[in-house]
Amino acid sequence: MDAIALLHPSQTLKKPVLLSDPLLALSSLLQSMAESFAFDLANKVLGKIASLALQEVALAWGVTADLDGLKDTLSVIQAVISDAEEQQSNSRQIADWLRKLKKALYEAEDVLDDFEYEALRRKVAKAGSITKQVHSFFSTSNPLPFSFKMGRKMKNLKERLDKIAADRSKFNLTERAVVVDTTHVVHRKREMTHSYVDVSNIIGREQDKENIVSILMKSSSDEQENVSVIPIIGIGGMGKTALAKLVYNDGRVVKHFDKRMWVCVSDEDNEIETLTKKILISATMGGTGTLSMDQFQNLRFSLAEFSMDELQTQLRNALDDKRYLLVLDDVWNSDREKWLKLKELLMGSAGGSKIVVTTRKKSVASVLGTFPAQELKGLPDEDCQSLFLKCAFKDGQGKQYPNLVKIGNQIVKKCGGVPLAVRSLGGLLYSKLEERDWELVRDNEIWTLEEKDDGILPALKLSYDELPSHLKPCFVFCSMFPKDYELNNVELIQLWMARGLIQPSSHNQELEDIGNQCIIELCSRSFFQDVEDYKVSVFFKMHDLVHDLALSIKKIESKEVEDASITDNVPEQILALLQEKNNIRTIWFPYSEINATAEYVGTCSSRFKYMRVLDLRGTDFEELPSSIGNMKHLRYLDICGNKRVKKLPASICKLYLLLTLSFKECTELEELPRDMGNFISLRFLAITTKQRAWPRKGNGLACLISLRWLLIAECNHVEFMFEGLQNLTALRSLEIRRCPSLVSLPPSVKHLPALETLMIFNCEMFNFMDEDGDEENDIQGISCRLRSLMVVDLPKLEALPGWLIQGLAASTLHYLLIRRCHKFKALPESLENLTSLQELRIDDCPQLSTLSGGMHRLTTLKVLSIRDCPELSKRCKPEIGEDWHKIAHVPEIYIDGEAIKSTTNN
Repeated sequence: MDAIALLHPSQTLKKPVLLSDPLLALSSLLQSMAESFAFDLANKVLGKIASLALQEVALAWGVTADLDGLKDTLSVIQAVISDAEEQQSNSRQIADWLRKLKKALYEAEDVLDDFEYEALRRKVAKAGSITKQVHSFFSTSNPLPFSFKMGRKMKNLKERLDKIAADRSKFNLTERAVVVDTTHVVHRKREMTHSYVDVSNIIGREQDKENIVSILMKSSSDEQENVSVIPIIGIGGMGKTALAKLVYNDGRVVKHFDKRMWVCVSDEDNEIETLTKKILISATMGGTGTLSMDQFQNLRFSLAEFSMDELQTQLRNALDDKRYLLVLDDVWNSDREKWLKLKELLMGSAGGSKIVVTTRKKSVASVLGTFPAQELKGLPDEDCQSLFLKCAFKDGQGKQYPNLVKIGNQIVKKCGGVPLAVRSLGGLLYSKLEERDWELVRDNEIWTLEEKDDGILPALKLSYDELPSHLKPCFVFCSMFPKDYELNNVELIQLWMARGLIQPSSHNQELEDIGNQCIIELCSRSFFQDVEDYKVSVFFKMHDLVHDLALSIKKIESKEVEDASITDNVPEQILALLQEKNNIRTIWFPYSEINATAEYVGTCSSRFKYMRVLDLRGTDFEELPSSIGNMKHLRYLDICGNKRVKKLPASICKLYLLLTLSFKECTELEELPRDMGNFISLRFLAITTKQRAWPRKGNGLACLISLRWLLIAECNHVEFMFEGLQNLTALRSLEIRRCPSLVSLPPSVKHLPALETLMIFNCEMFNFMDEDGDEENDIQGISCRLRSLMVVDLPKLEALPGWLIQGLAASTLHYLLIRRCHKFKALPESLENLTSLQELRIDDCPQLSTLSGGMHRLTTLKVLSIRDCPELSKRCKPEIGEDWHKIAHVPEIYIDGEAIKSTTNN
């Protein structure tokens, strides 16, 4: 699939066609990509119906029968969805049926969310005053009218779904057992690869080839294992197979190995037995040079009769005392136990044998690799241009058409350095000498151009097909972001949660952890790239072509709801967009220069009552309209960076379903809303205010019992944290930035059982002192499980308090960063109690002159970095420094940016 040689230039290609509706040209491909969307949506709705909270609400309001009827109808429909999704590309009627179903399912989700909102409203009212409860009885949310209204909605919804269920009989759809398996993958047969390569057809991989050849030529004395594994990873079309062929056929490699074998690992190769037969066939052919067709067929038939024991014996005999090279091309399965069993069969060889594995999945490289993975990057523009001209022109013909070459250079930029995309577009234009043909390709998305089955779209489609069903909507949602946008895990997970794309697991796993697993899996499969881990959060990007793929699927699949990314900063055009749409669930302003006004917010609150995400970062208005309280389905509200807003309306506290609220860097905001505690579902909160003190009593921050992440930034006047911090029993991350007047944390921080990350940055007066002045005592009852502690730019900090090290982090702390704390003098002697510490970084602490005596007991420490600490750096000089013996056991040591090696950690 990743082979670079696709079509010989002499082959006749059809002229690229731009259809009036380009989506029709994609429907047969992309509709099959979108499989599982309707099934997952139905499953999500059924999950809501089954939730205990909703069952209790239904019982209280007398709609249990309606809810049960809805569940029965959905169960009937869900049984045929998989068959309908498979047939939709061949039947417009079935595709239309699925569209109607998805629209009804989204409406069902909205109705059920109405129940959830009302339940939370009543819960908040019950916790409030008698006055509130009496007022609630006479309000429009009175249980009797609510029950009547919701009963009517349920009846109408069930009638629609009953009709949809009845219509299924028109299509002879097959019912299937409903088994929800989030790891299920619909496999697609892949083209088998071979080892032959025309070197002249491959451009720009010389250095990559040399890197791998140098690894292959290493002697066995350099290696820890008899057989080493070198993974090559990259997205589809990047040229992994082509690179493996270059290496496989390199003259030095041919001479170095006694035997070479090439095996394309197909979808059917799920058993060790199948792979063993393939390797044996390749080993036999490699040993005798060539086989006639009769000999080859006889070999296949004889192997088919062998037992597994006979196969392993034959394989061991074939490899006995031979130094071999085995290429396993296009590996997808990351089952560690399977590969350990296969590797065991391949160990009976001479030392220095090598296995090269090509894969799109980093998890495969992690499981199989004994050498660092060789990750293929995009080709430089110059190489891409050379490759494009080679595919688009006959030899030397390009010199005669400088205008076409200029347009060709512009076309190459569409390809993002992916060789397969370059070849696909170049091949489309072979023998076409009219500028009009070239401009059509330049000016339109790659997905709207007709291409062969081995083009870039099928290559990336295969990666999408292989995704577990629960990851597909998460991936497609990312099409909302602009190309080259730097995503981060914290923001993306909050948006996924707000859109309902992350569902609770049966193991009581936190939604944030489920989201992180989704990101790890998408990174592993090369959907995300340029990954940078900054401990606090992880940043990454989507490749341009991967982004195009997600956008194309979105256009086909999600017509029922829209996620609007507003990048146009012309106010009239933004407002016109909002007026045209009626099914928007996400409004996202990615750029701070957009001047959205309160009018936009008013339009949103009046038109889009089911909106889940309203991101107004960097907008510029003095007052958030009170109508924001009408958006009762809102899960995500961000007005970060608004430098003019002074007050938030009281109505904002009616958003009981809100999961994320950010008014960070709103430096003119005078105070928090009085009833902040009404945010009963809130998981993420970012605060900036001008207040000197937060309310110490009443319905304030201490009531946010669902909060997982609290960020307090640029609160210039606040001196102390709020009382009742210990009530935030679900809080996992506490981050404080640029609060120059803040003196300390309250003693209650010791009693946050879920706290994993504590970050304090750039707080001039901060010194970790307890409000009662007791630093070292009162360790009893500490229940934190802190994993990361970061203190940066704290000019008054002299030492870490004993209660922090001995209590909060003794057995759980993995990461400790102390940076630019110019009065910091000593690490606590109790540092040796950090039995799980893996990474310690100390930067720009000039008064820190020595390490604590127990450093040598930190046996789990893997990374130690010391920078801009002159006296300490001298004492840690390898072999001769006074503190060297304390750290010599650490595998990775960096002193002032220089990697230090020692005889101990070698």
